[in-house]
Amino acid sequence: MGSMPPAAKINHSWSNRLKLSAGAILMSFVLLIQIPCAAQDATLSNLIVTNTSNDLLVYLNVEGAFREQTVNAIMSGVPASFSFFIKLYQKRSIWFDKAIANIEVVNSIKYNNLKKEFVVERSWENGKIRTAQSLQEAQKLMTDVDGLKVISLNKLEKGRQYQVKAKAQLSKLTLPFYLHYVFFFISLWDFETDWYTIDFIY
Repeated sequence: MGSMPPAAKINHSWSNRLKLSAGAILMSFVLLIQIPCAAQDATLSNLIVTNTSNDLLVYLNVEGAFREQTVNAIMSGVPASFSFFIKLYQKRSIWFDKAIANIEVVNSIKYNNLKKEFVVERSWENGKIRTAQSLQEAQKLMTDVDGLKVISLNKLEKGRQYQVKAKAQLSKLTLPFYLHYVFFFISLWDFETDWYTIDFIY
């Protein structure tokens, strides 16, 4: 399929059924979010652009997304979502680059305290629900995007140069109503990576 290599790669560094009062939950939550946490920047890593015989695919991973505050919030029953943005451009020397595809996918997580399991849904898997027993397994499901179809190859022109750009961010956490007035703590959990790019010739 032209001169495009097999893969281009770049590396960069639900009602709560607990028999607890709202006040007790609030106090525990505030204590959790006030725990100091070392600064950690989220970054994309292992950004790979490859293809099948028919489609252009992207693989990527985000590191540093699960800060201590984020983990504490999730373990307290607060759902969280990671959004991934992937853009494809055709490079042009005289005119502005031409936008070919603009994709947003979302990985969402919710901890089920009764079953002691994490429930993860990834929008690009057509509504498939995954469960994980360990935080480590849940984190991997949340931070990976693997084999995401970007575009059909028949929509690309052979011999032309293209660019894939990608970034990730933590969507705003949806707090239970009794936690809304501590919404200002949300800023502690936010992250947004820089844009990362890969250029290739099809």
